[in-house]
Amino acid sequence: MGLRRWLVGIGALAAGLITGIAPTATATAAPAYPSSMGALGDSITRAYDVCCSYADHPGKSWSTGTDSDSIASHYERLLQLNPAISGHASNAAVTGAKMSAGAAQAGTLPMGVQYVTILLGANDVCTSSISTMTNVDTFKGQFQNTLNAVYAKSPNALVFVSSIPNVYQLWLTLHTNFAARLVWSAAKICQSMLSGSNTESQRQAVLTQEKAFNDAMASVCTTTPNCRWDNLATFNTVFSSSQVSTLDYFHPNESGQATLAKVTWGASYWGP
Repeated sequence: MGLRRWLVGIGALAAGLITGIAPTATATAAPAYPSSMGALGDSITRAYDVCCSYADHPGKSWSTGTDSDSIASHYERLLQLNPAISGHASNAAVTGAKMSAGAAQAGTLPMGVQYVTILLGANDVCTSSISTMTNVDTFKGQFQNTLNAVYAKSPNALVFVSSIPNVYQLWLTLHTNFAARLVWSAAKICQSMLSGSNTESQRQAVLTQEKAFNDAMASVCTTTPNCRWDNLATFNTVFSSSQVSTLDYFHPNESGQATLAKVTWGASYWGP
């Protein structure tokens, strides 16, 4: 009887060990590579001031760039994986756009577009003053409207949403640069954060507002089918001074666009 109990105990222990090492979840397969894509956004997605001149340079965009240079945009990466996407990338971003323009931009996307990137919100943070930043609830509703407009064009579209780059980090990186401060002041760039007269508490208030915008997008995207949030990958990226355009000391240069492309791709459906 003792031997029988001992054998039963050993059998139970073995079963427990086997159960313990068995996989507890099945990995979710990445979706098929898209044959078309579009981008919604602002000057960052238009690659404004990325180099050369004060203008948009969409060929160097982190999202839909086509210049086949060192940036390696989402489009260029997908082209290597699915040649059928060739020539089917639409950049609907508009320099200066706020989240309120997202739905209208989505309305210009091709019907049935399969993959859409969204990077909007920097201009809701970067306004003429702290008091003119967009209300958080309003921002959240505008983002929801943007997603609705995308799915109206393509119900099965895969949407990737980037967080807003950390504008306070930009200030920390460049505020001791005399040329940067001169340009920020003369061109009235992002005065809510970058004004030379702002106190640290005021800058923290702007940072808090930006975090609230990111939280609002996260709450909507993570509860919406076929919407992938970057989990603050862009916000947490520290861009060095050498990755910022010396035309305005605000937008990413080619190196900055390449970093943005790499970071966002890593957070995308196919990056991990």
